[in-house]
Amino acid sequence: MKTELILAVDLDDKDAAKSLLRPLCGKVAWAKLGLQLFTKYGPAIVDEFADLGFKIFLDLKLHDIPNTVASAIKSLRGRPCEMLTLHTLGGATMMKRALEAATDALPTTRLLGVTVLTSMDDNELAGIGVPRSPLEQVETLAKLAVAAGMKGLVCSPLELPRLRKFLGEEIALVTPGIRPKTAGIDDQSRVMTPAEAAAAGASFIVVGRPILKATDPAQAALAIEAELRSVN
Repeated sequence: MKTELILAVDLDDKDAAKSLLRPLCGKVAWAKLGLQLFTKYGPAIVDEFADLGFKIFLDLKLHDIPNTVASAIKSLRGRPCEMLTLHTLGGATMMKRALEAATDALPTTRLLGVTVLTSMDDNELAGIGVPRSPLEQVETLAKLAVAAGMKGLVCSPLELPRLRKFLGEEIALVTPGIRPKTAGIDDQSRVMTPAEAAAAGASFIVVGRPILKATDPAQAALAIEAELRSVN
């Protein structure tokens, strides 16, 4: 299984983001756009970054009643995004309605179910009334999502071995919380290096600050790509 790198463009200024991304065109295939840019500039931001030559992972983490999530997906009709996130906590009905909407409005887009955010640990889960460990909660939500028809999940790299064991290779597993050995963990609680995540079965790894804040972002991205190739 080949593991691909996704660059997380977690910035709030599109011109600054484009300046950082242009030297990475042809070196990194994927760019993740999140709420910061999407809420500031609107859906057209997806087209702008796709026009730079990147495949777009639109990380909106949709979570609402089924009709609202389905309508939100329909509002993205025709946007060039290859992957789009929604929260599995929204339940099976919400995910099924989302998949139905995407079949019509975004037929080439893979919907990804977010399980437990990588910033959350046992204490954080207990604080919102979830008595399970992150791994137990991830497994519960992963099984719910796959039963609803989802073909991809977002999880911590630490959950990869268990998920791969019962999901096989058909389900795409996208893992944030990736930090090269030389980088700090920032606000992530459950992390791995790129090579460790690839070896554990990640389909995609998501890396932001270790690339964007590097003295030479292009070189930092190439170093991660080389690390992945050593495992893939």
